[in-house]
Order: sequence, then structure tokens, then C-alpha cells
Amino acid sequence: MKALSLLLLVSLAGLVESRRGKQELLVRSKRRWVLSTIELDEEDKGPFPKAISTMYNDKKAALAQEYRISGMGVDKEPKGVFTIDGDTGVVYAHKAVDREKYSLFEINFDVVSKETRQSVDRELSFNVEVKDINDNPPVFVSKLTGNVDENAEEGEALIQLMVRDIDQSNSPNSTFTVSIVSQSPQEPRMELKQISGGLAHLTLRGCFNYDKAKKIQVIVQARDHGTPSLSSTAVVTLNIVDRNSHLPTFREKKYQAEVPESITKDNILRIAVDDKDTPMTPGWRAKYFFIEGNEAGNYKLETDPVTNEGILSVIKGKDFETTSYTYLVVGVKNEEPLFVCKSESPAGPPPSPDRVNVTVKVIDVNDPPFYEKASFDVYQKEEEEPGKVLFTPKVGDPDSDVSKIRHVLLEDPANWVTIDKKTGKITTTKKMDRESSFVDHDGIYKIVIGAIDTGEPPQTGTCTVLVHLGDINDNEPSLANKSVIMCANRVNKVMVPARDPDANPFSGPFTFSLESGDKALMERWKLDPSFGFEGGLVSQKALPLDNYSVSLVIQDQQNSMGRHTVQVVVCDCGDGVVCLSRKPPSSSLGAAGIGPLLLGLFLLLLLLLLFKCQCRNKDFQHMPTEKDEGIQTLIKYNQEGGGSACTGEPTLILTPTNNVAVTEALKMGNAQKALPMAQEVYMYNNATLTTMNSNMTSQVTQHQRTAFGSQRRQSAYSTWASNRMNSHKGGSSRYNRSVSLVSGHHITDHIDRRMDEIQHIEQPPNQPHRYAYEGQGSRAESLDKLSLVDLGDDLMFLDDLGPKFKNLAGVCHQTIKERNIQL
Repeated sequence: MKALSLLLLVSLAGLVESRRGKQELLVRSKRRWVLSTIELDEEDKGPFPKAISTMYNDKKAALAQEYRISGMGVDKEPKGVFTIDGDTGVVYAHKAVDREKYSLFEINFDVVSKETRQSVDRELSFNVEVKDINDNPPVFVSKLTGNVDENAEEGEALIQLMVRDIDQSNSPNSTFTVSIVSQSPQEPRMELKQISGGLAHLTLRGCFNYDKAKKIQVIVQARDHGTPSLSSTAVVTLNIVDRNSHLPTFREKKYQAEVPESITKDNILRIAVDDKDTPMTPGWRAKYFFIEGNEAGNYKLETDPVTNEGILSVIKGKDFETTSYTYLVVGVKNEEPLFVCKSESPAGPPPSPDRVNVTVKVIDVNDPPFYEKASFDVYQKEEEEPGKVLFTPKVGDPDSDVSKIRHVLLEDPANWVTIDKKTGKITTTKKMDRESSFVDHDGIYKIVIGAIDTGEPPQTGTCTVLVHLGDINDNEPSLANKSVIMCANRVNKVMVPARDPDANPFSGPFTFSLESGDKALMERWKLDPSFGFEGGLVSQKALPLDNYSVSLVIQDQQNSMGRHTVQVVVCDCGDGVVCLSRKPPSSSLGAAGIGPLLLGLFLLLLLLLLFKCQCRNKDFQHMPTEKDEGIQTLIKYNQEGGGSACTGEPTLILTPTNNVAVTEALKMGNAQKALPMAQEVYMYNNATLTTMNSNMTSQVTQHQRTAFGSQRRQSAYSTWASNRMNSHKGGSSRYNRSVSLVSGHHITDHIDRRMDEIQHIEQPPNQPHRYAYEGQGSRAESLDKLSLVDLGDDLMFLDDLGPKFKNLAGVCHQTIKERNIQL
């Protein structure tokens, strides 16, 4: 039964498989593209074009067909490597190919109808693989120079090398071996250890010696396993960095130094060492240390960073009476630990640092006197009568006679004490006030005294005496502030603080009270609280804003009383705590005030209108001016700072000669320097003398002299041209004026003639007068500046006297015409 069931299952399975196979045969089609494997040798020598394969399609077609290819190497970079014969399907290579650039080409194949240009079958693709050849040697691509320490351990990796071969990976062409070809110098020996991934390490056998070789060069080679085998070499340079391979050694076997006793001093001795390591490196810098002799810590060793010397200094003085010599043992080592090559040195302890003996001699000097203690406390009540002994010191000196020591005061800021030079006894000379500024807040007054011996050189010992002053009730309470502010818009109370420089129990808290006997004061103020360090001053009724004086009595705990007056400012503080400034008084005009004001303005306008109507018919004539006058300057004539005005007419000294110019120098009001003078030229004519008075006549003598003494009102017809320059500066006027006069000999003749006329007139005898010298001579200019100009008889200059004279002539002419003045 079981066998029958199994047979049925097998038959059924066979039937199903048979049907599936028939279905596959129905859908399966015959292969139409026939492809062949295409391989191309790298760097093929040709000749080109070279057939590398043939493509064809076995599908029967009614129409003619054409083969096509596209893709990498055809119409994509690198272009032009492959082509196909459209009729036969032969694929050609046209150039050599470098596999390291292009190892595989992916190319598309297609067939189209020549008539319809349509594809007759589906497109397929194939690859062209470039077969590798061993055309590239392995090369070193890592850094070939490095620094290595002299103390590098044996077997340590010194530098890492990286090698690369660009031929096909995992092939003999890219597999290589790295080795050492040679090295210089030969010792220490270098080894090379190759690891995976193209890496190799240079290692050391033995130890470096910087003194023998400061640089090692190793030639390494990398050779591949291809056919033919290719290789390359490189030079690896190792720079040796010096380390501490030498111990420092002292130059001398022993050193000596001297130092005065009881002093500290730097650089009493310098200790020199030698070190063969490179200077200014940690292996060269020395570190000095004490091995013996400095147990008390009196000395210190330092290293000079430039010279590498050891500097011995005294940091705690030594007493000659206790120790006269000190013996030190000093050792030296480097900042960097010493390196010892294990392969060259036998097993054992490392070498010991070098050492040297140093002897320090302590020189005896004059020690200063000393007191029993550095400071003493003395207690004294303040305000005690002078003459009290405060302190008598005890002094010792191991080098000098104590009886010959001299005592002095070094500090006594208030000059309250004196000292006995022989015994050092301190005595008060004034009362000592605890509240003095020379006493600190703890009530201590500081005095510094000194003891000077008779040694060579003299030495001084010092001591501080602290005088603790006990307080007494010698100060009455007082107000901390003489005035306080009461903000009447918010409160009716103000606190009045008090103070007392005395200490407790001679100071606060205080008792406050109003001065008794003043009834008005009692009615206006009261105290609440009246006990404490400040009292509360309360106004019993509303007070006007003003300043008030309140007399207070303040008592301390011992009923010491003080009477003081505090000024209370009652004011409006607003929102703050200080008085607001009072607003200035202001006023405003009402209707009654504005009416008269407008009426006055109306009357003023009416007067101005009437004045304008009266002046409308009058012609206003302007003074003629010239365009070349320049800037006209207004001059202030009402000065009061000058001298008195001259009201007399000037007397002109005239000589009847040719036309002359009389020059007069007018001095200015400046007493220190003469300012330049403007010039006014007066021209006179001797031939035509016009008389302004009919009773006056002119006479011409043989010597051309004219007597003007008896005819003083006679004047020559004269014209003048003025060149006046006026300037107004600081309320003052400057005038420059000069008048041309006759020459020196004509003036002499004129003076002689006048003297002759005066002699014929009876005059009272002249009496001598005394004139006082007031320290300043005449400020008038000298007569030496007078000059004569002979202008002849030509009067044509009157036609053009300048624009200023024309303006003046026009004004005068207008005035004469209006007033009908007859000349």
C-alpha cells in the first residue's frame, strides 16, 4: 500500500515537470548575439588599427544591417580608441592603452537597418579588459628625513617608510620587498622590518653616540616580483638629537669664600662646571645641590642660565662667636636624567654625580646692641602731668662696652617724650591726649628708640615702645552735624546725632534735653526719644518753611554736659530727602494792564506817522563819494581818554618865498611809541597874498621878508591837500598828520626877524622860574624833521585835490549857499 502511494506521487511529479518543460520551450527563443571575450594588452605596440574581435548577429533579416558601437573609448573619454566595421562587425583598436589610467572599457553594441535606421534587435554591452604588464616600479612615498633622540632604545622604531606600486594589485607586478642597501656611518647598525600594507620600519641595533655621529644616512631599496623585476631606491636621513650622555664635572677640586657675620648676601661664590653635552639643552644645564654642611639652611644654590655656573648665596646670617668656618659639600647633576647604553655598559649602578668641597669663612664684624625684646608695652593714663618716667630699657652688646652706648629717639611723632642718652630712660614732656591723631584707634602711641655703640663702624639696635593710653572723660558731647533738614511735607520729626571722642564709659549713649528757660522753644519743639546716640527733635505744631535755631543740652554717661545749637531747615522735600529749590516770583498782566500798554504802542505809531509826513517834502542829499575811496570808517570823536581839546588857532610860520610846504608833526596819545602821522600839506604863495581884512597890507622887502608881527590876523591865501588816514580801534582814533615847512635857513631868518620885532616892544622883564622835572621829556618830534619843498608859483594843483577835499568842499558850499554867507 505504501509502495503504491509512493509510485503515484512520483508519477504526478513527473507529469507536472513535463508540462513545465513544454511551457519553457514555448517561450524560449534562440540566441541572436554571438559575443566573444575581448582582452587587450597594456601598452600594445600595434600595428594600428588592430582587430581585436568580431561581432555578428545570426538573426535572419530581410533588410541590410549596419553594426554600431558607443561608450567609453568610442565617443566618451578616452575617445578614438575603438571603432567597428559597420558591415562586417570587426572591432579595431587604434592606440595603446595605459592600464594604470584605464583598466576596463564598457562598450555598447547595436545593429540597425540601413534603410529604416531602426534597431533590429535589442542593444547589448561588453567589456574590454586591459591586461597588466610590469611597467611601474615600487616607489617610496613617505617622509625620508627624521629626528631621533640619542637615548633611543635598541629595537625602537625610528622612522616609518611607505612604499607603493601602481601595477595591478595582488599580482606579482605589485608585490615588492624592501631592504637596506647600505648606510653611513656603519655604526650603529640599522635594521629594516617590513610589515603589511606597504609599510616598513627602520630600527636600531645598539645605541647612538652623538659625539661620533650626528647624522646617519641609510639607502633602502624596494623591488617588485614582476617580469621583468623593477626596483627603486631612496636615501633615509636620521638626524641625531643630543641628550644627556655626559655628567657635569667641577673645574676645581675645592672652593673658598668669605662672608661677614650676621648678614645675608647674594652671590658670595660662583662654582664652574664642564659638560660635553650640547649647550643650552636640558642635558647641559646643571642643577646644584648640597650634600653636607647646610643642615641649618643658611645657604642657597642657584644656576646661572647663561654661564651654567652655580651661585652660592647666604640667606640666613651666621654668628662669628658661634661659628667661624662652614664646610659645605656641593654636588651637581643635569636637568635631564643621564642616559647609559645598556648594550655597551656592564650591569651595575649608574655613575655618581660629581662633588666638590666649599669652605665659607665667617668674618667678625661689629654687632649692633640688642634689647631684651623687640617691643615693650607701657600703660599710661592720658592727660597726666609731664615728667613721668614711662620706660627704662636694658641693652646688651657682645662687642662693645654697654656703659658707652648712646640712646636716641628714632620715632616720636607728637614730641611727647624725651630720652636720656646714657640710660635710655623715657620721660614725658607733654600731656598725652588719647584723642590725638597720633594715637591709633586702639589708643596706642608708638615710640621707637635706638641704641648706638662705639664700634667701627657704629651699629644701631632698635626697640619699639607701645604706650597704651587710658581714657578719661576730658571731652564733652557735641553735635555730629550742625544742621539738619526736616521735610515738613512728610514728617514733623528729625533725628539729631551726637558724638564724643572719649571711650566707654565716658561717651554715649547720651541724654538730650532742650535749653531750659526758653518758653517759646518749649512750645515749638520737644524731644522723642531723648536718650541714645541720637535724639529725636519733634515739632509740636505746623511750622512755616524757614530756618530755626534749637538750643540743646547733651550729657554723656558721666553727666559731662555740652550745650550746642542745631540749625533745623524746615522745607518741602517733594519725594526726595533734600529741600526743593524755591520757585522765583512771577506776575501776569490782566485786562487792566494790557489796555494802557496797547494805548502807548498806538500813540508811538501815531507819532512816527506824523514825523514821516513832515519829512516827506524835504529832499535828502547824499554826500558825493568816489568809487575808489575804499572802505569808509566811522570814527568815534567823543573820546574822554585823551588830553584837553585845543581851542586856539594854530600860528603858521610863513615866509614870503616861493610856494613852500610847512610840516608839523603831531604827537599821538600813546606815551610809549609814536604812531605814524598823517600828512596835511599847506601850500602858500608869496607872490599873491590875499588879505581877509581891509586894514591889513602886505609888504615885500629886498630880502623877501614880510613882517607878520604887527599884522597877525593877515594870512596868505592858502590851499592844502590832505591825505588823512583814520582808523578806529578799541574806542580810540589814530591820526597821522604832517605839515611841510620851510627849510632850515629860512626858518632861521624868520626867527631872527621876529626877535628884532619883539625887542622894540616894551615888555616887563622876565623873571626866572623853577620848573620841576617829572621824569619824562617832551614827546613831540624833533625839528630836524622839518623840510622845505620848493613848489614854484604853479597853482594848478588846486584843480584836483582828491575826493575827500571835493566832498568837504561840496558840504561847505551847500552850507554857505543855504545860509547866504557872503565871502
